[in-house]
Amino acid sequence: MAGIEQQMKVEKQTARPQKAGIRNDLEEEDNEESYYRYMEENPNAGLAQVDDDTPEIEYDEDGNPIPPDRKKIIDPLPPIDHSIIDYKPFEKNFYKIHPEIQMLSNSKVHELRKTLGISVSGNSPPSPVCSFAHFNLDDKLLKAIIRAEYVSPTPIQSQSVPCALMGRDVLGIAQTGSGKTAAFLWPLLMHISAQAPVEPGEGPIALILAPTRELALQIYNEARRFARVYDVKVLCAYGGGSKWEQSQALKEGAEVVVATPGRIIDHIKGGATNLQRVTFLVLDEADRMFELGFEPQVRSVCNHVRPDRQTLLFSATFRKRIEKLAKDALNDPVKISQGQLGQANEDVSQHVLLLPNPLAKREWLYRKLVELLSAGSVLVFVTKKLDAEQVAHDLQVKEFDCLLLHGDMEQADRNKVIMTFKKNECSLLVATDVAARGLDIPHVRTVINFDIARDIDTHTHRIGRTGRAGVHGDAYTLLTEKDKEFVGHIVRNLEAAHQEVPQEVLDLALQSSWFRKSRYKKKDQSPNVGGLGLGFKEKTQRPQTAGSSTRTSSALPAIQQSSARGPATDRLSAMKAAFRAQYQTQFTASSEIPPPQQQQQQQEESPAIQPSTRKKSRWQ
Repeated sequence: MAGIEQQMKVEKQTARPQKAGIRNDLEEEDNEESYYRYMEENPNAGLAQVDDDTPEIEYDEDGNPIPPDRKKIIDPLPPIDHSIIDYKPFEKNFYKIHPEIQMLSNSKVHELRKTLGISVSGNSPPSPVCSFAHFNLDDKLLKAIIRAEYVSPTPIQSQSVPCALMGRDVLGIAQTGSGKTAAFLWPLLMHISAQAPVEPGEGPIALILAPTRELALQIYNEARRFARVYDVKVLCAYGGGSKWEQSQALKEGAEVVVATPGRIIDHIKGGATNLQRVTFLVLDEADRMFELGFEPQVRSVCNHVRPDRQTLLFSATFRKRIEKLAKDALNDPVKISQGQLGQANEDVSQHVLLLPNPLAKREWLYRKLVELLSAGSVLVFVTKKLDAEQVAHDLQVKEFDCLLLHGDMEQADRNKVIMTFKKNECSLLVATDVAARGLDIPHVRTVINFDIARDIDTHTHRIGRTGRAGVHGDAYTLLTEKDKEFVGHIVRNLEAAHQEVPQEVLDLALQSSWFRKSRYKKKDQSPNVGGLGLGFKEKTQRPQTAGSSTRTSSALPAIQQSSARGPATDRLSAMKAAFRAQYQTQFTASSEIPPPQQQQQQQEESPAIQPSTRKKSRWQ
């Protein structure tokens, strides 16, 4: 008995303490209970390790992720010393002037440019042409142009292609849909055909920089269509695609590379390619590259290309930063401008509608969409991504077959949507401004701005998705009362494109103070300038004392004498008269009598003045 009691004491001492909340009447846990207990004790089990320095992703009011505030990951290329590189000479000039163009006099050339609506500046620019035969291109390239259903050169092509064929640098500013892509592709292929083929390991002969993936893919597809004629290899390098596949293709060699600035810099740093053989450089939509923050990258790429290259810069808008880049990157360029800068395409009929509320915009879209789809494809622009998804969903509920395109989609999905829309397999696309620039889809007949754009340049590029290459198109912009601050820009855009401005839209624009001031200033021919000189304003008359009236009356003859001539006849004399009148009005001559004597003299001359009845202070 004593042994049993001693054994029980030992078992009590060695027994494990029981945890609270766990049953002790079971011999062992089943798998499910064991799993739940383990997860309770280890809440982070199975999760990926996250560094403490990783910032949390925040979202804005529209549900879009807000990128962390940090610098651009893509660093520009380091500077390069071209003097230590032995560049091989190359030929630039392939232009043979057609006899009909050579016979044109200076007055005929000026008249032809006026008819085309282009302005040209630069040192000895060539004459514009009227047909593709005047380019004197190779027969096989000319046949490819005809097969591509080009009828006649567009105005920007008529002037820029001869300049590029001569080997000149070109700065082309033209409205959207004017054929800028073909304007640099045809001279590019002529330039490449005169050089030795690219060997494996060598860099390209021509480099085309584009701001977005969609525009780069579009230029790539257009270049391939004409490059088949010369058996020229074309590659496209852009963010979102397979970097390894792009690097392998670049190592094999290609004559033409179409790329976005960030991705081509990555490949150069990785050793996949180099720019030593580049003799033809194209910057397309350079203003958009600067808006996206690629200015240092673009400049570094330009500095890595040999200094005696040929450079072409094309864009639909022109800003001071672009002008500065043109001065640095281009050598004695020919500047070609078609229409006003930032002007909308006149081949597009713009319709601006003022609706009472956002719900009325949806009702208008449902009611009008069947009629618009019967004329061709329709592109609906929505500013915010969530709103674009909602509009596309509502259209599908109304049994409209539509596609959706915005920036949060994967690159493969975006390419699939664009190709489906280009092949006209679906005639309706709802998109954000990711589709506003550069996309060339000829069968788009109608553009609908369901929401207003973020700025007037984006609005111009939206409208430019229709009316391509001289084909007429329609653009509808839906407004509400809350859009009054932006309507003024749309009114100016309509007037510049010679479009009719509805009265209710003009009344809404006049509710904005900035537009109202600029409008009245324009109509009154700048009322703040003129009169008696630069910047002189006629002051409102106030009650004057006797002394001030005598001084003013003495200044009137000088004013009247100057206003009789007017500032337009003699600006200097008008300014002098204005300052003289101000001097005589406001200046009072000093007296030589000291102040105490002057005060005593005034008291002697005016004894009739009664002393002041004011109560004396304790200091008097």
